[in-house]
Amino acid sequence: MRRALSCLLLVLSGAALAQADQVTLKNGDRLSGTIITGDGKTLLLKTEFAGEVTVEWDAITAMESNEDVYLTLKDGTKLAGKITTQDGKFVVAAPPATAAASVPSATKDTIVAVRNDAEQKAYDLAAERMAHPKFTYFWGGIFDTGLALTRGNSSTTTFTLASKAIRKTPKDKLTLYGNYVYGKDSSTPPDRTTANALNAGVRGDLNLTPRVFVFAFADYQTNALQHLDLRQTYGGGFGYHVIKTERTTFDVFGGLSYERDAFGQYILLGPPVDLIPASASNSLAAVVGEEFDTKFGKRSTFTERLSLYPSLTNGGDFRSQFDTSLVTQFKAWLSWQITFSDSYINFPPPGLKSNDMLLSTGLRVTWGKAKL
Repeated sequence: MRRALSCLLLVLSGAALAQADQVTLKNGDRLSGTIITGDGKTLLLKTEFAGEVTVEWDAITAMESNEDVYLTLKDGTKLAGKITTQDGKFVVAAPPATAAASVPSATKDTIVAVRNDAEQKAYDLAAERMAHPKFTYFWGGIFDTGLALTRGNSSTTTFTLASKAIRKTPKDKLTLYGNYVYGKDSSTPPDRTTANALNAGVRGDLNLTPRVFVFAFADYQTNALQHLDLRQTYGGGFGYHVIKTERTTFDVFGGLSYERDAFGQYILLGPPVDLIPASASNSLAAVVGEEFDTKFGKRSTFTERLSLYPSLTNGGDFRSQFDTSLVTQFKAWLSWQITFSDSYINFPPPGLKSNDMLLSTGLRVTWGKAKL
């Protein structure tokens, strides 16, 4: 009875192995499971007991598949069928009557992608979306929050909120952004507002070549403590991707912008006390800048952006905006961020300073998927 049972188990095991895909390594080891996907560097194999196993592509000497596998070659050729290995080549199964000379095959070094049926269907669907993207595709973004409270001998509140939504494809990028900071000091009556500023806008980038792009933007700012009722800036120009890799990008850009500044009326305490009237101005300015974004380690990202606006119509007038952040990821959707920004204007209203700086830290929530 035991011998019969052992024989049955051996038969069942052999049948299971016969139905599994086989991968043979240089050291003679053979792995059995289901071929999932590969990129010419590694191959992902799902085994029954060890789960998903990643195998170095260079270590593979042979593959045998029980189901259809899709191969993509360096020259763009696509092969599909059951895979066997003959004379160091991966051969795609063909009908028995097919002449051996016409059986599709490929050497290992010419293969750039390996996918099973499910992975290939998912890839084809994503490729179709990329070729004909709807406006609702590829959106992703962030929310940054920061809150500081003091009570007791002092009573202050500071709140910051920043958000960004990005739609990015290989051809273009659309960015919607906004940030707000509010601060209040209630330590002694009456309450005193220490910060109340809002910045929002939209920017579009379009790649003309893999390196050269054009951009256009509209930016809106208010700042109660600077008595800035509204600053409207519209502009555009050309940019260049100096560095463009999976982990690091560095862009430079330049162009022209139109700006309208509207400042409200306020009283300048002296002595002497002076009433500063409301004012509005229009100007044409150049816009030049750079943007740097890099990921280091597995969880941290550093971003930095500097924009300069030298006036072309009001000699000597100059404005700049500098923003930088360091983000450490806890989960795919949750991070901790430290942000610093500096808004500079060399023509502030009388009695006010040129710089408005902000340093904040808090949680970042990431949503969506900005790119394929």
